[in-house]
Amino acid sequence: MTSATTTFTTLRPRLHGIAYRMLGSVPEAEDVVQDVWLRWHGTDIDGIDNPEAWLVAATTRRAIDQLRAARTRREQYVGIWLPEPVLTDDSASPEDLQELASDVSVAFLALLERLAPEARAAFLLREVFDEDYPEVARVLGKSEAACRQLVHRAKEQLRDERPRFPVNRNLHANLVRRFASAMATGDFSSMREILAPDAVLMGDGGGYVSSFPKPMEGGVRIAQLLYAPSIRNDRGMRVEIANVNGELAVLRFFEGALESVQTFATDNGQITAIHVQRNPEKLARFVNREAGFKHVV
Repeated sequence: MTSATTTFTTLRPRLHGIAYRMLGSVPEAEDVVQDVWLRWHGTDIDGIDNPEAWLVAATTRRAIDQLRAARTRREQYVGIWLPEPVLTDDSASPEDLQELASDVSVAFLALLERLAPEARAAFLLREVFDEDYPEVARVLGKSEAACRQLVHRAKEQLRDERPRFPVNRNLHANLVRRFASAMATGDFSSMREILAPDAVLMGDGGGYVSSFPKPMEGGVRIAQLLYAPSIRNDRGMRVEIANVNGELAVLRFFEGALESVQTFATDNGQITAIHVQRNPEKLARFVNREAGFKHVV
């Protein structure tokens, strides 16, 4: 490999991480990284003092442009748009998974959709990737004061919806396992008990499969919805669990085909939100990966 290729290959995971957190879509993130690679390949790197800073800036700016275009498309999206879930490497350490879950969970990425592209970039660079304000300002082409204001306003927008205290990873996983077991066995009482009374369910069908056009509210209603298939044995429902976006998630199959990936937000005692991804295009990467899934009951 050339020095330029080695540098890019080494930094590619970081660049993809920035793009995915900006866009919530694996294909769109890959497009951004590929565009940056083409620019990098055609650049005289001997004149670049800090290759990492150059690549991070190029990726962020390209992701901002991509997000502006994506937001226009998402306004025409059928139903609720949810981020694309991704399988997490099972070999990752508990510490790595904890850090990953805090800034790339489906719930967090869905929350980031509230932010304008530049505000999202400023918030992620500062709060997730720990860049200092002079670097954030350089990347965005703004003053440090303007970037501080962007981050401050982003925090204000997200404050009410983010957990006030970090969620205990083990307790979160235990709640998900209990809920998966209750769903698999048709234990309606347990499902209702695990769900918070004001829990919210959001589903993304992408116009390809049926889903709710707006969030469903109420733990009892959600329990009734997810319980119903368990009493229809003719559909051959199967429930699996896997690490998705750094957290334990539920994968539901009917007649051997993946129907949905369900990720959860908890408050250390109950499940407060469920994000149900049913869009086949966003589930394609889960197909043929059953070896990494764990059967429930």
